[in-house]
Parts: sequence; C-alpha cells; structure tokens
Amino acid sequence: MTALTFPLPDQRTDHAALRAEVRAFLRDTLPPDYPAADRARSWTGFDADFSRALGAAGYIGMTWPTEYGGHARSPVERHVVMEELLAAGAPVAAHWIADRQSAPMILRNGTEDQRRTILPRIAAGECYFCIGMSEPDSGSDLASVRMRAERTATGWRLSGTKLWTTYAHESHYMICFCRTGPAEDRHGGTSQFLIDMSLPGITVRPVLDIAGEHHFNECSFDGVELPDSALLGREGDGWAQVMSELSFERSGPERFLSSFALLEEMARLGAGTPAAEASVGRLAAHTLVLRHMSQSIAGRLERGEKPDLHAAIVKDLGALLEQETPERAREVINPATADAAYAATFARIRQLAPCFSLRGGTREVLRGIIARGLGLR
Repeated sequence: MTALTFPLPDQRTDHAALRAEVRAFLRDTLPPDYPAADRARSWTGFDADFSRALGAAGYIGMTWPTEYGGHARSPVERHVVMEELLAAGAPVAAHWIADRQSAPMILRNGTEDQRRTILPRIAAGECYFCIGMSEPDSGSDLASVRMRAERTATGWRLSGTKLWTTYAHESHYMICFCRTGPAEDRHGGTSQFLIDMSLPGITVRPVLDIAGEHHFNECSFDGVELPDSALLGREGDGWAQVMSELSFERSGPERFLSSFALLEEMARLGAGTPAAEASVGRLAAHTLVLRHMSQSIAGRLERGEKPDLHAAIVKDLGALLEQETPERAREVINPATADAAYAATFARIRQLAPCFSLRGGTREVLRGIIARGLGLR
C-alpha cells in the first residue's frame, strides 16, 4: 500500500505581509456592510468589476511568467491570496476557473499565440473560462464521454452536449474534453479543445440550482467548426491532461472554505453556549487540518510534482466538512429563532450543500481514485 504524507511547503515567503496586503485590498474593494449571506456564495459569486480590480492589483495569474501577464510568484503565495479571498467571501467566480485551471493548461499545452493573446486578458480579470467535462448520463465518469470531435479538411467538427457548465453564459472560452478516437479506447481516444464560445452552433441553456439561481448551464454543440489550432495539446492526450487539470480543481482552499461564512456565524451566535462552542471547535479543527493538506499540495505544485491523489483526498474530505457544517449548525442554533444574518447564511449554505460532493468529482469516483492510488484495489 502506498504511504501518503502532506508536509508543509517551504515557508520562505513573508505570508503575514501578503495577508495584510490582501486584507487591505478587500477592505477597500468590498462593501463595508458585506452581508454574511453574500459571503456564503464564496467562489460562486460573479462580479466582473471585482475581478478587474483583483487583476489590476496583481492577484490573478500570480504564478505565470511575466511575459504572459503573470507575476512570477509561487503557488504557495497564490494559495495565501486564495484563502484570504474565500474567507472574506469575495465574489471571484468571473475569473476563478480561468485563473485556477484553464490558464495553467494553456501554459502547459497551448500554442505560443494562445499564451500571448489569452493569458494577459485572464490576468487582467477580463477573460472568463468554463469547464467542458460533465455530460448527460456521464457525470464524474469522464471516461464515458460521448461528445465527439471529427477531423475535417480545415480542422475539427464538434458535436454533443456538456452539462453543469458553470457560468458558460458569461464565459469567453471553454476547455472541452471530448472523444477523438474509438469509443472502446476509453482513455487514449480523448482530446481537449480550446473553444471560442461565440462560435456559431453553440447553444447555452440555463440550469437553475435548488435556490433558483443561474450559474449552471447545458451547452449544446451542433457541428461546431473548429480550426486545427483549437486542439489543446496533442490528439489522444486528453485523459492525461484532464487528470492534471483536476489536480488544480480539487486541491484548493475552495474545497474547505465554501461553508466558512456559516462557521463564522456559528462562532458569533454560539459564544458562551457549550454545545455550539464544541461544534465550532470541531469544525475549526477539521478546517485547519484541511488547510494544512491544501497548503502542502501548493508546495508540491511549486516543486513541479503532480499531486493528483493528494488532491482527490482533499476534495473528498473537504466535501465532508462542508456538508457537515450546516448539519452541526442546525443542531446547536435554531435558524428560526436566530437573527436575520444567521438565518440567511444558514439557508444559503444548506441549499448549496448537496452540490459540494458533486462538483469536481462525486464522492464515489474520488474514493475509487484514492483506493487505486493507495493500492487498495
């Protein structure tokens, strides 16, 4: 059985100074009376103006080379900034996917023209991406994708449907995972494409969540014509690329801070109540452990490692914590008798909680990855 460790990353950077800098930015940029219920949106809150301000401050594209609009800082420094943004509940959804995973994929697999034309726009907070992975009847089993790209005389023709595509209706581009080889070649017959969402033949339909809000979408591609340059990386390398991409998606602080606003509200109202204080202490302890694990993955990324297995563990444990938080909150503080700020925050987190174990990979799929990675099956 494989042994796993989560050592802390190199602590050379003055993180206290960086945190103070980010907190000052947030005080100046966010509304002074920013409600806890809005903070509970965490990384699903869309605000293009905030993303542009964040880009101007140098907090997007932090780890990229300067020639592509980046700031040549470390993954650990980026992790510090992301923690502060999410703990404050900043509305980061506009640029979030592009900064977190799409840009690193373009840096690694894109053309030089794509790097120089797209990455500076992302770093400025002005270019947004969505993820084309899940499909109807496919979900987290990415190897079962049916969307196809067929070769043509001038490039590729794309047909199929993607589902649960977050903010596709606001995005400029999608990185799309689809089949380019035989269906029986579950892994080797897949590739990724960089798709301009303004192309003809693309239809984006809203999918409302349980709260009636629109951030998910269904995206249909009806014979969409793509140039040769749309292929991201090499044909047939889609599976390896998408697994690498999921390491960025699964390991960040958003995997344990989505319910943080409710934890803060529990601490505010539960002070002096033994049962509430015990629940807050338990949840805070779990948060600190996950924070350590997530920081460790940032250190591995800084060293050029590929911590796919570690990321899956953080995602699975983070979803457990985030779904446990509203359950513990309901046991110790009655939202019907609490103040309006607590009641609104509890209601939002409780509605969001079911999706915490779906986005980024279902619990069953993640645990299969972990079991195989540890040599348990």
